[in-house]
Amino acid sequence: MGAQWKARHKEVAANAKGKIFGKLAKEIMVAAKGGADPSTNSRLRLVVEQAKKASMPKDTLDRAIKKGAGLLDGGAQLERLVYEGFAPHRVPVIVECLSDNINRTKSNINVLFRKGLLGAEGSVSWDFDYVGMIEATPTSKDADPEVAAIEAGAQDLEPSDEGATLFITDTTDLDAVCKALPAQGFTVVSAKLGYRPKNPVTISNEAELEEVQAFLEAIDEDDDVQSVYVGLA
Repeated sequence: MGAQWKARHKEVAANAKGKIFGKLAKEIMVAAKGGADPSTNSRLRLVVEQAKKASMPKDTLDRAIKKGAGLLDGGAQLERLVYEGFAPHRVPVIVECLSDNINRTKSNINVLFRKGLLGAEGSVSWDFDYVGMIEATPTSKDADPEVAAIEAGAQDLEPSDEGATLFITDTTDLDAVCKALPAQGFTVVSAKLGYRPKNPVTISNEAELEEVQAFLEAIDEDDDVQSVYVGLA
C-alpha cells in the first residue's frame, strides 16, 4: 500500500478534483500561518508547488494563502487532529484531519470507526515512523532512483504510482532533498510529512481485504480528513 493509502479509482470520481483542491487549500492555509511568502516559508512553498502541479486555479491558491496568513476577514481557524486505531482485521490506521469544528470531526470519526476500533493516542503510532515523503518522477530513462536517493540525502525509497518513486527522508531534511532531486533527474510531484508503517500487515483473504478497503474509502470521503496512513502490505 505504500506509506500513504490512496482510494481506488479515485481519479475517475466526478468530484475528485474538487476534493483535491479542498484538501490542498486547507494545507496552504495552515502553512501560511508561518508567513505568506513561499520564498521564506519552506512548508508553504512545498504545498504551493503541489497545488500548482494539481492545476489549482491561481485565484483559489492566492485566496488560501491570504486567508491562512490572516490577510482577509474571516481568516482560517483550522486545527490539525490525528486519530489512531484499527481497520477491520486489526489493520493499524492513522487518520490526519484539518478541521474548523473539532466536535463535528470527532463525531464523524467515531461513526466511521464503528466497523473498526478507534484507539487512544499512541495506540498504533508506535508502529509507524514519522518521516518526510517525496513522490517524484524521472525526467529521463537514465535517472536512477537509488543513486538519486544517496546523492540527494534521502534515507530510503520505494516504488510509487505509475513509475514514480517515493523518497523517504528525515523530517528535517524534507526541503533539502526536494531541492536536490531535480539535479538527479527527478521532478518532485508532492512532498509532505507523514507516517510510514514499520510492520505492515498482510491480508491474503480477498473478502477481508475488500472490507478493509471499504472502511478506508469511507474515512477518506469525509471532508475533514486530509490523509489516511495504513499499515497494510
